[in-house]
Amino acid sequence: MNIIVTGAGKGIGYEVVRHFTSAGKHNIITVARNSGSMGDLIHAAGESGCNVFPLEADLLEKNVPEKLSILINKHFPKIDIFINNAGLMIKKPVAELSNEDFDRLFATNVKVPFSLIRSLLPFFNENAHIINIGSMGGFQGSLKFTGLSLYSASKGALAILSECLAEELKEKKIFVNCLALGSVQTDMLEETFPGYKAPVNAQEMANFVVKFALNGHHYFNGKIIPVSVTTP
Repeated sequence: MNIIVTGAGKGIGYEVVRHFTSAGKHNIITVARNSGSMGDLIHAAGESGCNVFPLEADLLEKNVPEKLSILINKHFPKIDIFINNAGLMIKKPVAELSNEDFDRLFATNVKVPFSLIRSLLPFFNENAHIINIGSMGGFQGSLKFTGLSLYSASKGALAILSECLAEELKEKKIFVNCLALGSVQTDMLEETFPGYKAPVNAQEMANFVVKFALNGHHYFNGKIIPVSVTTP
């Protein structure tokens, strides 16, 4: 499989890449602000017959789609799996949220996935699977956390975008789903909720994401799937 994973430098994204390197002979482009952590994965991938091609970039940079296109053309002709995992969380009471916070959250959590999918459309293989990593905060009807109004709204927008893209790309046989994740023990969670212990760690959630990426599109398309053992 030819795979792209954003937000691969740590947490769930890093563990997703690690699982892929042990799940078959894949070609994987990783996108992260700091690719220094990719060294061990590149070594492990080589031993398992996989290839990892790191792209160090801030996804808010305008030239990221162009850089990705160059890597794709260089290393594999088509994309089979694309996981939009990179995300931003800001926790503040609504009275303290700024317009800049709004712009950063929606740019990272909605605009980046949209622009990457749009720019990479010519590269998607038939039966390609796009997975947008959402949140239970953006899942309609779920219990919400105080202080996460804009974060949750941005993830809700990503969920609706996923539904719309699945319908629009149906004729191209490109499948799009959104995984609304519950709390996972990551650095981002620890920074936002110090001392809170999630029931699922990054490795466990990554294992689920990888299995879903490989097989979920055989059963789901345009679906927002809650992946949580707690409420929220």
